[in-house]
Order: sequence, then structure tokens, then C-alpha cells
Amino acid sequence: MDDLARHADDLAALPPSCGPVRLVAVDGHAGSGKSTFAARLAAVLDGAPVLHLDDLATHEELFGWTGRLREQVILPLSRGESARYAPYDWTERRFGPARTLDPAPVVLVEGVGAGRRWVRPWLAALCWMELDRETSWERGRRRDGAGLTGFWDGWTVAEDRHFTEDPSRPYADALVRQLPEGYAWLEGPRATAGANRSVTHGSRNAPPY
Repeated sequence: MDDLARHADDLAALPPSCGPVRLVAVDGHAGSGKSTFAARLAAVLDGAPVLHLDDLATHEELFGWTGRLREQVILPLSRGESARYAPYDWTERRFGPARTLDPAPVVLVEGVGAGRRWVRPWLAALCWMELDRETSWERGRRRDGAGLTGFWDGWTVAEDRHFTEDPSRPYADALVRQLPEGYAWLEGPRATAGANRSVTHGSRNAPPY
């Protein structure tokens, strides 16, 4: 985890991107390990807040959460204010009690589409979980069980359409690959294309982990 801590230091050293906050997206296919990675990264960032986009999506709006993210989270943070959002209950099919997300030096946003076109101007960095969609979806289906087969059948169609229309990976600063122990952190397409900042520049010689 020492290497992950060095990458976390790189993220914390970036200029703020959303008011006083460095907003860092963790994107990738459903089932690619975004939530687990975000939790581990948050831990080495001294408990950085994590916003899960599953809390803003609904059964009817799998990718129609942009307005909620903007109004409830990004705009308040951009003013240095606490964000308040009502997480969606996927069992009850309704929004629950509001939660508060305070401004912090780094705030992580994880979920499919976290690096979408509208969000990118507010991001300090975009991390993409480097696992192909078929393997990711198989993992997700296995995790959720046969009871959610119908949901997954609809989800894969919606996700494929989303990334066809609004891909995130080409704009990633870092590609994160899960290993049996830890993660390999590689330069993303945006960094290798000569972007004016890179979250990997301080750790190029670090071994994969």
C-alpha cells in the first residue's frame, strides 16, 4: 500500500478543481472493482469522502443523474459549501434521507460514468479501472446473483450505449489494474497524449502493485 500512498500524495498535490476540492473520479465498467479501489484510495487519503453514483442513479435513470450531481454536489462544493444529496434506495425504489458531504482536500466520485463529458471540467483527475467489459460484467453478475439477472440484462445495454456516446477511458489520467495483491497504476491515454498535468508523473518508476 506504500505505492498507493505515493499516488495518493500526487492526487493531493494537484490544484483544486471544484472550489477548494480536488474532485477525483473512479470510472470503469460495472463489476470492475471501482468501489473497492475507491475505498482503499480514500483510506490512504486520510479518509477522503467517497460519493457513490449508485446513490444518485435510479431504476428509471441509470445514467440520468447528471442534474442531481450538479445541483446537489458539484455546485455546493464549488462554492466551498457542504453538499446534500438524497441517496436512492434500490430496494424501496425511492430516495431516502439526505446525507451531507463536506468539502475536503480530495473528494472521490466513483461509479460508471464518473468521468463523463459534463463532469470532466470539474475533475482534478480521472482514474479508469482497466478491466474489459465482459470480465467486469461477469464478475458483477456473479456478485449480485441470479435474482438480478433481469436488471443486469438491461444494465449492460444501457452501459454499452453510454460509453459509445460518452466514453471516459480516452480521457483517463491513470489506468488502474487490480492485481492479486494491490494495484498496478499506469499512465492513462490523457497523460500519454501530452496533457498539461499527470497524476502519475511522480511515480513513473514505481513497480506495479
